Amino acid sequence: MNRTDPLVLGIESSCDETGVGIVRGTQLLTNTVSSSMEEHVRFGGVIPEIASRAHLDAVVPALQAALAEAGVSLADLDAIAVTSGPGLSGALMVGVSAAKALALATGKPLYAINHLVAHVGVGVLDGGALPDNLGALLVSGGHTEILRVASLTSDVELLGSTIDDAAGEAYDKVARILGLGYPGGPAIDRLSREGNPKAIRFPRGLTQPKYMGTAEAPGPHRYDWSFSGLKTAVARCVEQYEAAGQELPVADIAASFQEAVVDVITAKAVLACTEHGITNLLLGGGVAANSRLRELTGERCAAAGITLRVPPISLCTDNGAMVAALGAQVVMAGGEPSGIGFGTDPSLPVTSIHLAPAGA
Repeated sequence: MNRTDPLVLGIESSCDETGVGIVRGTQLLTNTVSSSMEEHVRFGGVIPEIASRAHLDAVVPALQAALAEAGVSLADLDAIAVTSGPGLSGALMVGVSAAKALALATGKPLYAINHLVAHVGVGVLDGGALPDNLGALLVSGGHTEILRVASLTSDVELLGSTIDDAAGEAYDKVARILGLGYPGGPAIDRLSREGNPKAIRFPRGLTQPKYMGTAEAPGPHRYDWSFSGLKTAVARCVEQYEAAGQELPVADIAASFQEAVVDVITAKAVLACTEHGITNLLLGGGVAANSRLRELTGERCAAAGITLRVPPISLCTDNGAMVAALGAQVVMAGGEPSGIGFGTDPSLPVTSIHLAPAGA
């Protein structure tokens, strides 16, 4: 196996995107994504069974399209990488089953990869090697986390995360309350440009002293987030306007909600970076497409002397290229293949960057 500049195929199926990507070392050759989002719109959120069936339909065509676009064959590959967790159990099973079948059929080594760490690893495809003193702020429909990345392939630590809804979930739920449809993130982001973000002071969860503590004596949720109370506050606000028979200021509510989300996310992320000596931050995940999140993260990182790196939007959302990119990094670092005996893990922690072979 070529460990210097490996040709790696990555498969991602943790939620509603079926992604197949191919990289050669740190060079992106193709990033093919098939989304089933339209099938979930009428339900206002991702339905796991529908997502799983959509992956079954899409994985082979996506694989064929990726190989054709990259101009390579399965025989050319040095390794195959696949998301084994975290994610939706049934959706993960489709990608893992496809990857295992390919590995058995071709004899290529298979690497089981962590979805969240892959969101960090994708950074090598846009800007080269990741810097030292690196942190990662991952904001998506399923995850809101701040990580310390001492080594992309061997040492990733979770500093803080949401204790209830992820930011993307909160956007979807609030969009439903405001009648904006699904997915909520883009709709609220667009509407917020027409509203006043200071019109309504919505709560910033887990920012009270009893949760924050101090740098010397950190509280139980110093770097954690909570968005369920914010969602409830928006619902109560809407109810009050309706009870009073007043016209609902939808744009102002959307803008004020968005400001509450990005304010607390960026404040806590920068705090975690500052207190852990992190001088470089990568922003990833689907919500990284949010214009206000990108703007405020940039402002606060600059003020704190932190260098911000944001991959292109196409690499921030779930995709196979990020899985291939991290897989290639593991291969180049001398990591051993996972074999085919591993299972999916919907709650896989970020400390498990890639699954070691059985018995290792």
